Amino acid sequence: MSIVKIGIVTVSDRASAGVYEDLSGKAIKDTLNEYLTSEWEEFYEVVPDEHEVIEQTIIDMIDHHDCCLVVTTGGTGPAKRDVTPEATEAVCDRMMPGFGELMRAESLKYVPTAILSRQTAGLRGSSLIVNLPGKPKSIRECLDAVFPAIPYCIDLMEGPYLECNEDVIKPFRPKKTRTN
Repeated sequence: MSIVKIGIVTVSDRASAGVYEDLSGKAIKDTLNEYLTSEWEEFYEVVPDEHEVIEQTIIDMIDHHDCCLVVTTGGTGPAKRDVTPEATEAVCDRMMPGFGELMRAESLKYVPTAILSRQTAGLRGSSLIVNLPGKPKSIRECLDAVFPAIPYCIDLMEGPYLECNEDVIKPFRPKKTRTN
């Protein structure tokens, strides 16, 4: 069985400059470690809020490191330097708007400013890219909401089979039907 490759990208001018520790990327890694029983390898980068840098980082993780999933955190708000969704869209073949819709709906249960979030998701080749908010608490809330669909999405793109700890997160996979 091959090792699943997953990219984690923190988009933050200050974290990339070493002004503060990247807690968001760590929150993604910790959450994925709880969810996944498959052996997986992370490809982790902290980059500034620069459109071209974000694009190149995602492209590198998918095209050169064969990541089936790239999860970004940060850069999804309305500030001028928040360009993660635009960089994601620029590298995608197709968009998956349901991910952002569900994440905003989930976040609205906690804060009325969730409508300011511009998270999105898309497909590049046979890989899924998901943009998450920048706060560790919000990361977990959003991943809890959307992750049940991620393993099946990767299955449909003929990626690696993600085994999950079903005591923590139960992925949705349709039951196989028998055809005569």
